[in-house]
Amino acid sequence: MAAMKPRTGEGPLEVAKEGRGLVMRVPLEGGGRLVVEISQQEADELYAALAPVVS
Repeated sequence: MAAMKPRTGEGPLEVAKEGRGLVMRVPLEGGGRLVVEISQQEADELYAALAPVVS
């Protein structure tokens, strides 16, 4: 039986370069993390979409 670890959303947003892509780990309010692999182009598009709404 595997050890049970608490699933909390606490912790920072993390982005790491793995292979040819970027892996983004986003903590969730209900616990756990959303893990998304995106390309550099997708990261640039995300940055461009967020820039107008972030001061």
